[in-house]
Amino acid sequence: MKYLIIGGVAGGATVAARLRRLDENARIILLERGEYVSFANCGLPYYIGDTIPEREKLLLRSPEEFMEQLQVKVRTGHEVLYIHKDIKKVTVQIRGTGENYRESYDKLILSPGAEPIRPSIPGIESKHIYTMRTLSDADRIKAAITSGTIRDAVIVGGGFIGLEMAENLVNMGLHVIIIEKENQVMAPLDYSMACLVHNYLKENNVRLILANGVAGFEETGKEIRIHLESGEQITTGLVLLSIGVRAETQLARDAGLETGNTGGIKVNEYLQTSDEHIYAVGDAIEVLNPVTGKPTLIPLAGPANKQARIAANNIVDGNKDKYRGTIGTGIVKIFGHTIGVTGANAKTLKRENMAYLSSHIHPISHAGYYPGATRMSIKIMFCPDNGRLLGAQIVGEDGVDKRIDLFAQVIKNNGTIHDLTTIEHAYAPPYSSAKDPVNIAGYVAENILSGKVKIIHWREIDPADRNILLIDVRTPEEFITGSIPGSINIPLDEIRSRLDTIPQDKQIILTCAVGQRGYLAYRILDQNGYKNIYNLSGGYRTWYEANR
Repeated sequence: MKYLIIGGVAGGATVAARLRRLDENARIILLERGEYVSFANCGLPYYIGDTIPEREKLLLRSPEEFMEQLQVKVRTGHEVLYIHKDIKKVTVQIRGTGENYRESYDKLILSPGAEPIRPSIPGIESKHIYTMRTLSDADRIKAAITSGTIRDAVIVGGGFIGLEMAENLVNMGLHVIIIEKENQVMAPLDYSMACLVHNYLKENNVRLILANGVAGFEETGKEIRIHLESGEQITTGLVLLSIGVRAETQLARDAGLETGNTGGIKVNEYLQTSDEHIYAVGDAIEVLNPVTGKPTLIPLAGPANKQARIAANNIVDGNKDKYRGTIGTGIVKIFGHTIGVTGANAKTLKRENMAYLSSHIHPISHAGYYPGATRMSIKIMFCPDNGRLLGAQIVGEDGVDKRIDLFAQVIKNNGTIHDLTTIEHAYAPPYSSAKDPVNIAGYVAENILSGKVKIIHWREIDPADRNILLIDVRTPEEFITGSIPGSINIPLDEIRSRLDTIPQDKQIILTCAVGQRGYLAYRILDQNGYKNIYNLSGGYRTWYEANR
């Protein structure tokens, strides 16, 4: 049996290794058009920022090691130009010489990945504009920075890589500006959560230009001038395009393989394309989003590795292993803070016309009496009918990674908010609390779903509305440090004794620091006959961060 793999890195390299472990007698050839077949592309920003100073640590396995350890023949600098699926052959060009040849296969695996998007705007081909996908790209950026002639950089796009690069460029001593066409960075986050990230960036001297796109670029000698859609102009020494990636599907489309509505290569649950002898994995394929039930593109290394193992299993043993889809779990570190996302956000749920409820909480990372506890912000989305968990977002310092993983497993297993209340976690004071933040998120959601509390969100509050009464139940000392305009202060401990001062003919909105005391006040008023009452989800903290 002869297996031919197009493309290396996470998908192709993993397929090759798994195929060899399953089939010792097969002939395996991996064709990679680039210079490197297996490298840690997720580590590139940290190499540029000198967090990972040794370049060789990013090189995971060389062609020689593939041959020595796995008897896999790797040909770098070999680009597949066309797939002749009717005769099970491909046409390959050796990039160094331009020479073409044909290679046959019994089974073909596509792992072409995705390429950075370069919009068609004036000046886009300037030598001062960089993208980052390969180790060679990172080398060029690092060389430009270490030349000593660049003192500032502009990042166009506020996605995961753009934010990681912002931190690392600041660490290299550069002044950094992020330009984002939307009104927030990190599209997977909802706006209220993204505002936390905005504030972290500003606190670390990163300038944000939001809701403003690039109209064109103009070279000015050793620098480049950016023309914004607003008319503003910015001159800088380096521009990094980080506005997303596009699935590389031209090869598949030229071969007549079916693509989906998202533009990705269409595969079945066994990762098999429309040709039974061709499988595909990684950033270029269209996968099922189990939350929405719709196809999507999710260019992440974790799913690519898992797809590669499943595809190899099915190629050797027959179609038995099914790929269950991807819910888009991701995480990023920014200036000592961690942002984790999984499942669907509110924007996606609205677009898909999926009914949902949401809640904000701000628990601490571990037991408050143990030193070093930090506060995190958690938002979850869930179905109003049965409590099915649809999405989760966390912004914080410590413990974000393990909590987002717990949320992800509940979502992936079609679980509910009730599962969050009973989820078991390892507890000791340095690591968590007896009631973990994940449990608390479930408790709060259960209270909302069962009607024990009605909530209102920060967007829905109009301080100028005379038909509402905003009651802040924090202590007077907390209240004077900042409050929602128009609110009055009735501390929680005084609520029962001051019921005669709280009218029943107005809508009462309760707020506190993070929502907990507001809930307690709600329960008091509810059981004393008040009906038109609401608790501000996430309390003053959520409102304040979204309105800073």
